[in-house]
Formats: sequence, C-alpha cells, structure tokens
Amino acid sequence: MNLQRIEDEALHLPKEERAQLIQRLVLSLESPSEEEMKSDWLLEARRRAEELDSGLVPAVPGDDVMRKARALIK
Repeated sequence: MNLQRIEDEALHLPKEERAQLIQRLVLSLESPSEEEMKSDWLLEARRRAEELDSGLVPAVPGDDVMRKARALIK
C-alpha cells in the first residue's frame, strides 16, 4: 500500500479514529529507538558511577532506597 492510499483510507476514518491514528503516529516519531535507549541509559549509568567515584554524591544503602520507594507507593 502506498502513502497516497494510506492517506486516502485514513481520511475516511471517523474523527475519533483519525485522532487515535494521529496520536500513535506522533508518538512513534517521538519515541527513541531501543538502541538509543540503551545508549542513553549506558551514558546515565556512567555519569552516576563517576559521581559516586568522585564523591560528588553520597552512596545510599539499598535498604534505605527500598524503604523510601515502598513508602512512596503506599
């Protein structure tokens, strides 16, 4: 199916369905690829490790983190 045919078909959808299609298409443009996500998370992990290693931020015991997380979801 070519682009013109897809467009023609989409324009014949009910208004609500066209709005849903638009939303899905826009989100697909804004969402990073899986590879971009992996790269971003790796950079973030390295940045945080450097902050810990340099003493810029203090380490927080895992038990404290879990206690705070549980309190937030209650």
